[in-house]
Amino acid sequence: MNGRRRWRVALDPGLVVQPTCNHLNDLREVPANRTSGCEDCLRTGSTWVHLRACLSCGHVGCCDSSPKQHAHQHAQAADGHPIARSLEPGEDWAWCYSDELFLRPA
Repeated sequence: MNGRRRWRVALDPGLVVQPTCNHLNDLREVPANRTSGCEDCLRTGSTWVHLRACLSCGHVGCCDSSPKQHAHQHAQAADGHPIARSLEPGEDWAWCYSDELFLRPA
């Protein structure tokens, strides 16, 4: 991935067979867009709880705890953009919306 961060599915000790995420092979992680918040909430005047960045295009959206869940909507609407990482300070994880899998840095 040309020096970019690599991700892996977080291990689940309760499972004998660990799940896989086929989207990791096509990941083109890009930096998050420079913005002061959720791009969609800022445009519409809504509020957000936490921010997520699409690892395919850099779109910054709000988390599923936010009223509008823009990161989830982006993952469903954008073809090939299923993975977003947390932008919260001190958090180093990502989520695959398609496979519903928690990801950690490899």
